[in-house]
Amino acid sequence: MNEQRLSERVLTQEQRKQIDHWLSKFPQEGKRSALIPALHIAQDGNGGYLTNELMDAVAEYIGIEPTWAYEAATFYSMFDTQPVGRHKVNICTNIACMLMGSDDIVAHCEKRLGIKLGETTADNRITLKIEEECLAGCAFGPMMVVDGHYHTQLTPEKVDEILDNLE
Repeated sequence: MNEQRLSERVLTQEQRKQIDHWLSKFPQEGKRSALIPALHIAQDGNGGYLTNELMDAVAEYIGIEPTWAYEAATFYSMFDTQPVGRHKVNICTNIACMLMGSDDIVAHCEKRLGIKLGETTADNRITLKIEEECLAGCAFGPMMVVDGHYHTQLTPEKVDEILDNLE
């Protein structure tokens, strides 16, 4: 009997096509370079987080050891391995942003949303990601990334406007 591979059962045809696009950009010996975009594809197709099964399927499809997928998914803050809200809010808490008031922005978000960093609102609308070390916008702090979009020079009023516009 011809058993279906994990990657064929877990990843959709469209996801495999998207991963193939990234694999085509690298030589065979560098196929591991497609891991980050492949994990993004799998995560986006699963409500914003990666399961062990998804990481195993991505690794199998790319042809790498699952350990590589697990290491990337747990190292980079752009990946989640637990369910998250519909919107991910990452507030930079590095020293540059802290000196420009990021602690106040964190406190404002926590109070307004009724959750702490690393938690999700009861309606699953927003996850405040755990402390973000650096979002590479040091001259424009305090800043945050919401669903991949950068917001700089934050004030409590600007944060409220951003959060109010999230469905």
